[in-house]
Amino acid sequence: MIPYTANNEELLNHLQVNPDKGLSSTEASKRLAEYGENKLQAKKKKSMLQRFLEQFYDVMILILILAAAISFVVACYEGEGFYEPVLILLIVVLNAILGVVQESRAEKALESLQELSAPNARVMRDGKESIIEASFLVPGDIIKLEAGDSVPADARLIHSNSLKSEESALTGESVPSEKDAAAEVAANAPLGDRFNMVYAGCSITYGNARAVITATGMNTEIGKIARLLDAANDRQTPLQHRLAVLGKYLGLLALGICAVIFIIGLIDGMKVMEIFMIAVALAVSAIPEGLPAIVTIVLAIGVQRMVKKNAIIRRLPAVETLGSASVICSDKTGTLTQNQMTLVKALADGASVLEDIGESNSAVIKKLLQYAALCCDGTVEFEDGKERHIGDPTETSIVLAAHKNHLPKDELNRLYPRLAELPFDSERKLMTTVNRIDGKYMVIVKGAFDVLAARCIAGDLEAARRFNNEMSRQALRVLAVAYKEIETLPETASSEELEKDLIFMGLLGMIDPPRPEAREAVAVCQRAGIKPVMITGDHVETASAIAKDLGIMLEGDQAITGSELANLSASELDEQVRQISVYARVSPEDKIRIVRAWQHQGEIVSMTGDGVNDAPALKAADIGCAMGITGTDVAKGAADMILTDDNFATIVDAVKEGRGIYDNIKKTVGFLLGTNVGEVLAVFMAMILWKASPFLAMQLLLINLVTDGLPAIALGLEPVESDVMERKPKPKEESIFAHGMGTRIILQGAMFALLTLIGFFMVWQSTGDIVAGRSMAFLVMALSQVIHSFNMRSSHSLFKTGIFTNRYLNGAAFISLALLALVAFLPPVAFAFGLTQLSAAMYFYALGLALVPVLVLEFSKAFGLVKHQA
Repeated sequence: MIPYTANNEELLNHLQVNPDKGLSSTEASKRLAEYGENKLQAKKKKSMLQRFLEQFYDVMILILILAAAISFVVACYEGEGFYEPVLILLIVVLNAILGVVQESRAEKALESLQELSAPNARVMRDGKESIIEASFLVPGDIIKLEAGDSVPADARLIHSNSLKSEESALTGESVPSEKDAAAEVAANAPLGDRFNMVYAGCSITYGNARAVITATGMNTEIGKIARLLDAANDRQTPLQHRLAVLGKYLGLLALGICAVIFIIGLIDGMKVMEIFMIAVALAVSAIPEGLPAIVTIVLAIGVQRMVKKNAIIRRLPAVETLGSASVICSDKTGTLTQNQMTLVKALADGASVLEDIGESNSAVIKKLLQYAALCCDGTVEFEDGKERHIGDPTETSIVLAAHKNHLPKDELNRLYPRLAELPFDSERKLMTTVNRIDGKYMVIVKGAFDVLAARCIAGDLEAARRFNNEMSRQALRVLAVAYKEIETLPETASSEELEKDLIFMGLLGMIDPPRPEAREAVAVCQRAGIKPVMITGDHVETASAIAKDLGIMLEGDQAITGSELANLSASELDEQVRQISVYARVSPEDKIRIVRAWQHQGEIVSMTGDGVNDAPALKAADIGCAMGITGTDVAKGAADMILTDDNFATIVDAVKEGRGIYDNIKKTVGFLLGTNVGEVLAVFMAMILWKASPFLAMQLLLINLVTDGLPAIALGLEPVESDVMERKPKPKEESIFAHGMGTRIILQGAMFALLTLIGFFMVWQSTGDIVAGRSMAFLVMALSQVIHSFNMRSSHSLFKTGIFTNRYLNGAAFISLALLALVAFLPPVAFAFGLTQLSAAMYFYALGLALVPVLVLEFSKAFGLVKHQA
């Protein structure tokens, strides 16, 4: 059966479903087993072997393999054992295994985030409406759709109201397609002309509907063409890309230094094989082979940590951008306020005073509440003495006020049935219904007073305007209600016909109090150099009152309306944008102008949104934040981050976490590169001074694996520092080596090299045994790196932050030291790595030299030589 040619009754019979009750849970389970989950086939995952082999597709690793090959040739030539080449390869393989493990962990972390942001669908099951994951939909399910929803599967419309669907993903048509459940469609109609169908992957831009699912998963139109199979690309973040490029440069630099060493060695008459071995050691020391994998895992774990703070990051680059956010443009309702609207004041047309809403209001106010409640989709359910608000909070406050005046919504709907409607949209700022009241067709319109007043031909509008302004100054949200009687029910409801020549009925004033935590979050923003901006569809007086209460609107700041914004040219807005803290009565399209004006000032902008029309602004912003509770699927799809609690404070917390994650990555990179610079300088200077290397290649690889990798990951788990929000935002394109970090890496590397060379030369000269000298160099370099990882935790004194307050670093240091002890003190293992036993005094010398970085760094921190960015 072709779903779009059959009539509804035939199709529903074919699918064996009652349109009012939906499928039973038992039947839905059977069909789920038969048809499978409503998902497109995921990109085929790489096998463990593929992932393992990919670890070797890296310039740094290839250089290490080349070093192992050279070491093998030298061993064959000199007739020595193959300990070194085998151990180099073994450590390279072990590093690859660790890379696979870390990559898998990062992938699982990101998969869990995708599950958290999976789309839902409103479905009728067992005669009740419920919300389920879209993946559990089956053919025959009855679903409800409204503006902002993504269509979860291919479906035939049963009933529709002014429905429009954006189908460019399938048809390429940029204009939304008008849909009609009653449309008759030919069997050969192209997809774009099937007006009684909606399709998976498309979105509802206007109206509402009820539909029956006809195809799911790979049987949908979008499944057939597999447009989305490769949508989830494995993109590197800008930082990851820059570090990957850095790794290649380091590898090439290592080869360059090897060439210089080779030339110097030949000039000095050294044996070729001896020069080769020193060059191998140098190549190994220059390469931070674990850097890309470690940064990936730090990012992934950081993103998981943000989930606990109610922020779901949908795109990894957003983590870096969050640390640079300098402007947060936020909706007012539900984000800065509690989104618990309460109707507190009302005005009937012609009245001289406002009336407080209670449980026994005057007859005219009761009639106003009755009409307003009929023009609402929101409902309030009462279970065990508790209220459950379903739908828009503004509407549920009206419904609750009517209920308290003995006008329950269900009873009103039964007595005065709705015959037609025009759903609310942000362009008109109105909602209209046609109800049969006492045998007459009554058009009821509710919406913003400014918009509604222009469509009224009767009523004391001047007095209403004064009361509207008065309530707005009290931070009340005001809705106007109007009506008219019509003779006949129109065949097609339209704004032009229904929303004109209205009779003004009255005003309703609601309060949505600020969130208690919003005030502190705004203060944190201002200390952090972040400009908070309020954007709302409310009256300018209401918005200004709340903005001043929260501290968003300060002395000298401006509040402007959407019409005033429209009168500003792009250049005028660019000039004034820094002084404007409140935008009232603006449309979603205005948000794009606001974002671009701030971006023209060089600022990094975060923008919140929840509606379909907010999607372009969310995409235009550097960080688009969609609402997790009230947000539409379209808005969530366009966003970089989803706030699961719709809370402004969560954005600020996310910025704090973003700064913390970036700080931790800087600490990790600084630690890894500082130790590698130390190894390079130690080998290079020893070659220049004594024509000998203080390390064998396998010793350096062991140091990099044991004393670099684990502490580096633990640094990535460092708690966010308490003063991270006392700093100005980081410029977006700022190098990770800014604020003297590059210089500090070189100086710290020089310090490690100097300490290592002192130990190496002292023991070599006193014993005459280069193996003993290398054992000392190995211990000094390895111990100093483990100890230095604690230095890298903060720019503050180690004793101020607490030496052992990072339990992950404590564990990593313990494991690293245990492995070092195993290598240093167990003779067979020590022999395998070219080490020997030293005297007790020498071990104490090694420990003393390894502790020098703590003294040097503490001195530098105390005298301000190491400090945070200003």
